[in-house]
Amino acid sequence: MTAAASSTAIAGSPREFGAAGAALPAGLRVAIVVSRYNEPITRRLRDGAVHALTAAGIVADAIDIAWVPGSFELTLAADRLAASGRYAAVLCLGAIIKGETSHDRHIASAVAGGIEQIGRHRGLPVLFGVLTCDTLAQAMARAGGSPADGFAGNKGVECASAAVEMITLLRALSAAASRPETA
Repeated sequence: MTAAASSTAIAGSPREFGAAGAALPAGLRVAIVVSRYNEPITRRLRDGAVHALTAAGIVADAIDIAWVPGSFELTLAADRLAASGRYAAVLCLGAIIKGETSHDRHIASAVAGGIEQIGRHRGLPVLFGVLTCDTLAQAMARAGGSPADGFAGNKGVECASAAVEMITLLRALSAAASRPETA
């Protein structure tokens, strides 16, 4: 079957969800959990995330930030915040930098799995904004930027942008599921 023939075999148009740039409803709250370990890096990730969230239309007063001792503790705080029902998304920000042992890999694996599990269990976006770098220089490069340049290259911005997109997508999917299909 040729491409032209296959395109005519499909009746109608597929429904697509996840259009970037859709407006967020007023009143949304977002939580950010930030690791205090490697704070010069994680504070910059936090700054980038807050910048991106406010640029997307979430007012600063609707963003709650919880500081935890290290990346390993991100998941417990994220789960508690997600369970509260107050937030449309929970961002987890941290920086795990390789040392002389394999400790970093064990922490990173546990945190990644925990964050993913919380999101599925709680049914809301719980995002992995944890840097896993070999060197301090790599981590600093991924936590860069400033308000003047929109925190260009800052992974906190990317995490917050993904949160906004996932909030929009999940709301669209819920709305579509609650509407009866028309023939």
